[in-house]
Amino acid sequence: MPLYAVRMDVAIPDGVDPSVRDETIARERAYSQELQRTGEWKHIWRCAGQYSNISILDVADNERLHEILWGLPLFKWMTVDVTPLAKHPSDIH
Repeated sequence: MPLYAVRMDVAIPDGVDPSVRDETIARERAYSQELQRTGEWKHIWRCAGQYSNISILDVADNERLHEILWGLPLFKWMTVDVTPLAKHPSDIH
């Protein structure tokens, strides 16, 4: 299955009701953790000092990646950058 490096930068607008913000963040956490349990979301790293992460997703195809990203509860407040990955010829693993 193809691997993708995905950077997600979140910018929740000022003025969003705090209860809506908190509920959306909780749904985001549950959604991403379920995908981690299934193995599609292989890794997630916080970008230090930013409301951003870099994740590695291992999904069947571009359509599945699109479905996952659009399903993110915070997606409407994100900038997403996707990089398809290929094995490096110097990698010993």
